[in-house]
Amino acid sequence: MSKEVDISIITVGYKSREFVRELLTSLFDARGELSIEYFVIDNASNDGLIDMVEKEFVPRADELLEIFTIQNSKNLGFAAANNIGIRRSRGRYVLLLNPDMRLFSNTLTNMVSWMDSNRNAGIAGCKLVRETGAVQPHVRRFPTVRDQLAVLLKLPHLVPSMLNLYLATDFDYESTARVDSIRGSFFMIRRTVIEKIGGLDERFFIWFEEVDYCKQAAANNIEVWFTAAATCVDHVGRSFSLVGGLQKQKYFTRSMITYFDKWQPRAAWIFRALRPFALAAAWIAEKI
Repeated sequence: MSKEVDISIITVGYKSREFVRELLTSLFDARGELSIEYFVIDNASNDGLIDMVEKEFVPRADELLEIFTIQNSKNLGFAAANNIGIRRSRGRYVLLLNPDMRLFSNTLTNMVSWMDSNRNAGIAGCKLVRETGAVQPHVRRFPTVRDQLAVLLKLPHLVPSMLNLYLATDFDYESTARVDSIRGSFFMIRRTVIEKIGGLDERFFIWFEEVDYCKQAAANNIEVWFTAAATCVDHVGRSFSLVGGLQKQKYFTRSMITYFDKWQPRAAWIFRALRPFALAAAWIAEKI
């Protein structure tokens, strides 16, 4: 492969062998004439993910597509594992791509073309759809104490509209617009952004790491964009469904506290105080 690479794609897997197989199969149809290096990083899931990739896909690589596999000895979490790939990457763009995704034949070419034409976009996400074709909303406004308290206390179950502002329910997914943050499942970063602010904050094990990265970008006058110029299938948490509800709540609450410690430290104590109640509620729900 030549020294210049168009895209470095990083997929972090945890017990996601079959999902990655589907994703990599779609990649071979979606690469077009782009030069790609693909990093598959297994977070100690012991499900044969790396063996599968090395047997079924590495031999199919060529001068335009190189596949690297990395086996972690323990589960490092999403941010730290992605950073392993980011540090090794050479691409003009780095794409963080979840294992439970499927590319269309023009997803990557359209996205790179859009980024090349819109140099003010430092980070960008595309239109995500479910298998049925229905749009998967994923543009978010930056978290506030009010909306995250509502999430922690499960209040939207009673009044769903109270999260409309945070969830940007008025957003037009057929448009192209500058936004606060986008979903980390398809998260394209321009090389110059990584050179300026580095990789993901490894204090986040899972959840909030992409929001934090977008917040760091905003603090450095780097623009985050959504574009409907490219589309990708998002199976929405299919691989993460293997994690129990209580463990998910532990991850989520810890990351929420970390986020507010970093950006609104005076408010973080509120979430620390409520953490035991959120975990108790998750434990009860898991037992019912």
